[in-house]
Amino acid sequence: MALIRRKNRTPHPMCPLSDCMAFIGGAWTPNIIWYLSSGPRRFSELRGDIPLVSAKVLTQRLRELEDRGILTRSVMETSPPSVEYALTDLGREFMPVIRAIAEVGQRLKDRVATLE
Repeated sequence: MALIRRKNRTPHPMCPLSDCMAFIGGAWTPNIIWYLSSGPRRFSELRGDIPLVSAKVLTQRLRELEDRGILTRSVMETSPPSVEYALTDLGREFMPVIRAIAEVGQRLKDRVATLE
């Protein structure tokens, strides 16, 4: 008897899941949202929070998130000028999802540790 070949069921492009992942699917994006959830951060603070991200990629992600309305960029009138990034209301809406992912990640990490 021949095996029945099933079609891969990927979400439809108009699916809410696809829309959500388009917002947070980029590399380092969930990390940026995570660290901004505790309050506004400067670029150098985010670089310290996420040491593996390059300055170029962090800059790109911050611009994308600002364009999508997930965060705001505020230039401070100091000498020299500094910039702070903060989550918008839309950005804060992602936190329950990101927290849930972090909790599952911790449980997986704990599970691996008990198996060793």
